[in-house]
Amino acid sequence: MARYKIDSRVRQAAFLAQVGHESGQLRNLVENLNYSADALVRTWPTRFTAQNAGAYARQPEKIANKAYGGRMGNGPEASGDGWRYRGRGLLQVTGRSNYREAGGGLGLPLESEPELLEQAEHAAQSAAWWWAKRGLNELADAGRIQDIGSVINTGQPGRVPHGSAERKALYDLALRVLV
Repeated sequence: MARYKIDSRVRQAAFLAQVGHESGQLRNLVENLNYSADALVRTWPTRFTAQNAGAYARQPEKIANKAYGGRMGNGPEASGDGWRYRGRGLLQVTGRSNYREAGGGLGLPLESEPELLEQAEHAAQSAAWWWAKRGLNELADAGRIQDIGSVINTGQPGRVPHGSAERKALYDLALRVLV
């Protein structure tokens, strides 16, 4: 955190809250894509319908390729890029273009070796680098916690991110703990 100026109480609390949510309380460095058919439709309504979700349910690799295929720099569903570049690290870097960008910023070959983000040091470094690159210290300074979650989860401030209640609860807890 020091390297990327996540160095004040509010910045640290905001960062810890977001990585806590995205990584399942720091337990998961790889995205869990084991969704039921109903969850697929709720999570990706533009990718999965009641008619096609059953063919993908509980098949993480197939889900990743459908959900992430043809976007974020990934090739089409059949390319396997969705699975190859699924969410990894403490902030769940997702998509070939994001792996390429993070790899360039960190000096790591993430596009050719995406599994490097499954290592704790690289998972943490990628999260702090991504945070700083997206100007999230400034949002933390302004107390814009929901906007931080929106940037991380949807790529756009102002949208309600998945898990906003947990993100806020983790932020409040971190503020109480950090002195």
